[in-house]
Amino acid sequence: MTTIVVLFNLKDGVDQDEYEQWARTVDIPSVRRLNGCGGFDVLRTQGLLNGSPDAPYSYVELIRVNSMDDFMAAVGAPAAQDVAAQFREFADGATFMVTESIE
Repeated sequence: MTTIVVLFNLKDGVDQDEYEQWARTVDIPSVRRLNGCGGFDVLRTQGLLNGSPDAPYSYVELIRVNSMDDFMAAVGAPAAQDVAAQFREFADGATFMVTESIE
């Protein structure tokens, strides 16, 4: 299964609680409904394993994709583009990595 890993920080001035409320009520349910999506989680970084709180990214998204063709068609739809535009209002420099399991 393909997993899209998204790494990002919030833009300066964005309220963390406002973003997380939007993520819970808009982003997460919207992405989970997309054709080709097998699961979606948004994770808040707590720090690094060595105890340092200075992680390079504050948030990680994991989008599990059952069918990349179906998923890419779904994200091109106007409703998904609207959610993506809202995401860009919160996120600063998001990096989207397409990954696959080595097992």
